[in-house]
Amino acid sequence: MLKRTAFRIVFVVSVAALFSFIASGVQAAAAAPGRDKSASEQAAPGEEISTDELQKLLSTGKVPVIDVRPAKEYGIAHIPGSTSIFENDISRMVQACPDKSAVLVLYCNGPFCHKTNRVAEELSKLGYVNIKKYQLGLPGWRAFGNTAETDLAGVRYVFAGDKTAVFVDARPENEFKAGTVPGAVNLKAGETEAANRDGRLPYNDHGTRVIVFGSAADQARQLAVEIAQRAYWNSSYFPGTYDDLKQAGMW
Repeated sequence: MLKRTAFRIVFVVSVAALFSFIASGVQAAAAAPGRDKSASEQAAPGEEISTDELQKLLSTGKVPVIDVRPAKEYGIAHIPGSTSIFENDISRMVQACPDKSAVLVLYCNGPFCHKTNRVAEELSKLGYVNIKKYQLGLPGWRAFGNTAETDLAGVRYVFAGDKTAVFVDARPENEFKAGTVPGAVNLKAGETEAANRDGRLPYNDHGTRVIVFGSAADQARQLAVEIAQRAYWNSSYFPGTYDDLKQAGMW
């Protein structure tokens, strides 16, 4: 009986110690810098960077961030501040980034998109030594509550082909009533909670494309950030103006 009791005590203590060890490991991983990097480091050249690290590099305005996806995908949505150079156009990348010792960042469509690694390999062969890879790509960028940018060609594509897309006019109500994109809703910064309730935003389908436009890029971007942080992960903003859209002859 004593032996059995002693065995139970030892077993309980051992299990408790195991769970404590696992919990401490999880906490340490969660606290580690760059914890939003992809699941596994790739064998290709280049250092993976986190979303925070990418934001810091973008804020300098000095580091080239290259979107290696096709130009059409870039036009529909891309990380603001990035440049579109398709993965096969290595010569153009060399022209854009002649200093092979300087930092440059590559990204594509997330952890399972291999374009970034293929480009990193080609640039490494040419002598580039400071390649950074944002392996989380555009999906990871959006997942962390950041907005994307849609250029004029992207707006044209969505307007013509995606009848479920929601266009959001960030201008004052009087300008909205004077003329807007057909079917657009009027929404200003600070109104996203109300728009969730009253139907201006597609509360039941947060994957719906939402494109914000306004009188200026900053106006549209401010509202787009707010919408992205309400879990509308497929949202973006147009960096031009309403007049630019009107003059493009889409309607």
